[in-house]
Amino acid sequence: MSRVLVYRELPPDQLARLQAVHEVTVADPRQPDQRAAFDAALPLVEGLIGSSFKIDIAGASRLKVISSISVGVDNYDLADLKARGITLCHTPGVLTETTADTIFALIMASSRRLVDLALHVREGRWTRNLGDELFGWDVHGKTLGILGFGRIGQAVARRAALGFGMPVRYYSRRLVEVPGLQGLATHGSLDEVLAGSDIIAVTLPLSDETRGLIGAREFALMKPGAVFVNGARGAIVQEDALLQALDGGHLRAAGLDVFATEPLPQDSPLRTHPLVTPLPHIGSATHETRHRMAVLATDNLLAALAGGVPPAVYPL
Repeated sequence: MSRVLVYRELPPDQLARLQAVHEVTVADPRQPDQRAAFDAALPLVEGLIGSSFKIDIAGASRLKVISSISVGVDNYDLADLKARGITLCHTPGVLTETTADTIFALIMASSRRLVDLALHVREGRWTRNLGDELFGWDVHGKTLGILGFGRIGQAVARRAALGFGMPVRYYSRRLVEVPGLQGLATHGSLDEVLAGSDIIAVTLPLSDETRGLIGAREFALMKPGAVFVNGARGAIVQEDALLQALDGGHLRAAGLDVFATEPLPQDSPLRTHPLVTPLPHIGSATHETRHRMAVLATDNLLAALAGGVPPAVYPL
């Protein structure tokens, strides 16, 4: 039996799996009334499971494995984990299609002004036929540029190319052959994809190489009237540069599920900007997908603590 610290709420069935074989403490450090319990447990545990919180594990001398209920691992000091021999697990694959749904929904909402027009009706402003000042723009047939072409990027490309007849251009470190997309998705450099696309969607992971990657130069390379969508990580985008591109009229609209600071501060201009469709980081937020993520994260932790090979180890 090992000691485990659960620092984000788990579904009851997955928590029960852990409690059946290990000594489990549940304490969310984001909750003021639970922080003391979290701090007291951390130095004693062999396993951690949770997500969306950057933990200082300097005092966690017994720690053997962290199971993150996420695909991204930017909340962890990877070099420190590697040096200390701590296994890091994550949950790739199970959220791919759901996150791709969200990104494509943002493409549709931003281009067709769906949120604006829903509010137009809800607030009682629909009193006559719409004028062209409220029209949106077609998505079908437009060129979609995808920055990052891993599982999620490929899933977005399938929706675009096969469902909406959109030529796809993508930026990644290497050429990727995707079954069913031969001849429909073209590899290019970052600058080529930015300059040649009507809609840009970001699906890159956050790393030292991608942090702040999209700034004033990159926005200037985009077509006038382009639509920009970020469903990856907020820190990939320089938000001041994005605002300048919107306010200056170079970009037509932006759809954002992620931000540099989350939750989005009340005073952020992105929260109420008329050209921004903001979402509260809901890429994988469906009942089905979040449960699948919890199951995989629990599988990972149980396997690692039993001395086995977890299903999804992040390579350090």
